[in-house]
Amino acid sequence: MIDAHQHFWATARGDYGWLTPEAGVLYRDFGAEDLSPLLARHGITGTILVQAAQTVAETRYLLDIAERAPFVLGVVGWVDFTAPDAARQIAELAGERLLVGLRPMVQDLDDDDWLLRRDIAPAIAAMQEHGLVFDALVYPRHLPRLCAFLDRYPGLPVVLDHGGKPEIRNAALDPWRADIAAIAARPRTLCKVSGLATEARGDWSAKTLRPYVDHLLAVFGPARLMWGSDWPVLTKAGSYDSWREAAQNLLGGLKPAEKAAVFGGNAARFYLGPRGRRPG
Repeated sequence: MIDAHQHFWATARGDYGWLTPEAGVLYRDFGAEDLSPLLARHGITGTILVQAAQTVAETRYLLDIAERAPFVLGVVGWVDFTAPDAARQIAELAGERLLVGLRPMVQDLDDDDWLLRRDIAPAIAAMQEHGLVFDALVYPRHLPRLCAFLDRYPGLPVVLDHGGKPEIRNAALDPWRADIAAIAARPRTLCKVSGLATEARGDWSAKTLRPYVDHLLAVFGPARLMWGSDWPVLTKAGSYDSWREAAQNLLGGLKPAEKAAVFGGNAARFYLGPRGRRPG
């Protein structure tokens, strides 16, 4: 059992521009000691720790946590892909075996066409050279650009975070539905069943999320989906327990082997191997 998407942060670091008192329940430190009891309660043996700040310093901070927290199997970090020395930075960070991927925070960038920039090509080449996964954090409006990006870099392993963040609070399925199907047609792309409760209204339930999860399952199949909590961002929309229960409900029709893949096997296969820490 692997939680394929979780975060840690410390407010005193000062590199989380979005983390202000207005963030409410998220405006405090979250560390391994907070998550560990939740993992134990659900029999989860490992996690993928994902960046939340657009600094290399935060990536190194997360790698240090990962060295001390055995349940962290790998870290998805951050590099400025447009920096002239991006390839060098990636090669240097890739010297840390627990770095398994990188995530530019496309959803927060002013340029909606960032994924199509030519000057990120050296960074992508460096990722491929070092066997790193590209985590795509995008909004629905970015999905057509992501399709073009996938076609430009067909050898790059990509995982789409949070199901492409559909507008669940508005009950909107289109054009997200068609764009997701187009992305799923690119076979080297996986998708995380994570962050969906955060995109819904406060009174969400498994029924609210079902049309979206059913579509992800239909186009990606259980061999290319991975479950993640998006904790502690999740706490804005519910508890670890409620999201885990909802996910078990939503994916309850899968065969045991398929369920095992979504709830851990796919994350291990996609992120871990030569890089990362094998689950115990």
